[in-house]
This record gives sequence, C-alpha cells and structure tokens, in this order.
Amino acid sequence: MRTITLIDAIKEAYQEELRRDDSVFLVGQDLRGAIFPHTKGLVEEFGTERILDTPIAESGMYGAAFGAAQEGMRPVVDFMFGGFSYVTFSECSVTTGQYYFLHGSQQSLPIVITAGVGTGQRLANDHAMSIHGTFAHHPGIKVAMPSTPYDAKGMFKAAIRDDNPVVIPWHMGIMMLKGEIPDEDYVVPLGVADVKREGDDVTVLANSMQLQHALKVAEKLEGEISVEVIDPRSFVPFDIDTVLQSLEKTNRLVVVDEDWESGGFAATVSARIMEQGFDLLDAPVTRVTLPNMPVPGGYMEEYVAPNPEKIEAAIRAVCA
Repeated sequence: MRTITLIDAIKEAYQEELRRDDSVFLVGQDLRGAIFPHTKGLVEEFGTERILDTPIAESGMYGAAFGAAQEGMRPVVDFMFGGFSYVTFSECSVTTGQYYFLHGSQQSLPIVITAGVGTGQRLANDHAMSIHGTFAHHPGIKVAMPSTPYDAKGMFKAAIRDDNPVVIPWHMGIMMLKGEIPDEDYVVPLGVADVKREGDDVTVLANSMQLQHALKVAEKLEGEISVEVIDPRSFVPFDIDTVLQSLEKTNRLVVVDEDWESGGFAATVSARIMEQGFDLLDAPVTRVTLPNMPVPGGYMEEYVAPNPEKIEAAIRAVCA
C-alpha cells in the first residue's frame, strides 16, 4: 500500500489507462500546462496527439470528443471547472444521455466528463457550483464522485473503461486529501455505496468534502449520538439498498449535499426513501444543502455552504 493525495490518484488512473489502452485520450483547456496537477507531465509521456489542449471553446472541445467516441475512441473531457460544462450542456447532457436509446442500444458512447467542483476555495459560482445533480437528471448518463484517494483512482479507471457516458467530477476542497491505495491494478465499481462508519442512531449520507465533514461530526458526537456515515459514491446508478439497510437499524436519515435544495440530489434521495422506506423512518428525512442562490465568492461562501456545524445541528434535530 502507498499513501498519495486524491489528485495524484486521479493522475495515476489517467497514466495507467493511457498506457493500457491506446484509444484513451484527454481533451481540455490547459491540460499540458497542468493548471491542476493531475495532468502534469502527461504530455511528455503520451504526446500531443493524446493530451489535447483546446481554445476556450467548450462546444468545439466536446464535439470533437463526442465524434471520437462515436468512432470507438475513449475520450476524457476535462472542463477544468464544472460550471464551464454548462456552455455545452445540450450536447453533453441531452444528446449524450439519449444517444444509446436513440440508436436502439446498438452503439455505445464511451466518454468521460470531469472537472473540479465544490465549495471551500471561495471561487464563486461559475467555479464552485456542483454539477452532479443536474447531470443525474438526464437519463443515460452515469454520475459519480470520489471522496477518497482509493475511490478516486478506482472510480476514474472504472469510468474510462465503461462503454457508457460517465460524469465524474472531483471536489477541489479535498484534492490534497491523503489516503492509502494498493500497488496492484484495481477498479471501484460504479453504483456501489460504501459505509464509511457504522452507527446505530442516525444515518448520514454524504459525499466528497461533505463526507469528510460528516465523519468529523460523527467522531465528535461519539458517546452521545451514534452516527452511521455512508458515501453514495455514485449518484446514477444510486445504491438505495445500502441506505435502506442502514435505516432498518437507525430509522433516521440526514442527507448532506452541495447541490441546490430545489430539485437536487438530496431531494431525489428524500423522495425515494419516502416511497421505498417510509415505514423505516421515525423522523422526516432532513437535508443539508446549498440554498437556492448562487454560491457567493470570498468569505460569504461560508454562510451558504454545508459545513460541520450545519451537519451537527441537523443530526441533533432529527434525533431530538
């Protein structure tokens, strides 16, 4: 086992898949210049034909990748920041998501969409907004996000090998988070949640940086409230069975997510739990999310973003 950062785990996933499969290539803005360190040095090893820098023209960038995927290539499209993907949203959500259905299940579309997302860096809305909930709304696209270096490497490798479109952003707030990964090749299957901490009183479903917050709160409350913490890892497909099994024990659920309150992933989870697990609940499902407003820049961000204090307050309220 080795200890590396989450961002380096993504880089290792890129390196290993680029070496394994000549059809894999990366396309995006400033990949060669490595604005984020997960692409540093890739062009020196794999050349300019597989590490493609583009102008600031998201629709053209994605269109080139889409056409390559139609011809059997496996592009990884890096939008740098998640909010930039909205420039080409018709192509990378509607057209991409419907492609398999419209072709009668006869043609795959192996394309990966990634970008940095999330609060904690005070970068304001276009750079900080999370995109997973919006993409999860469109059928035909798998959506996932890692929370640890182990999951980052394994999930990115799984996404690149998948014959379906996969959106897999990573959270900038934990890119330097360290964790152990094995030396041998491995993948983390998409669509399987992970119980990160067992507990008896309340279930907290949280992802990425918010998962780290939830784990800290659970440790703080140990001896007072027993908190079970689950990382969904994938939003589509969503492993609801793991959550329902947890609720059979705890009977209370707090969903923490950096998507917006209205129509976000937490709202979807709440509705599905009410439909499939209502009899397991001793209290209403509680959500800790972004309010329905743009993420402000600077210090104002902390007033709207989920944080440990808000998570703790939600846990105490649902257990009261």
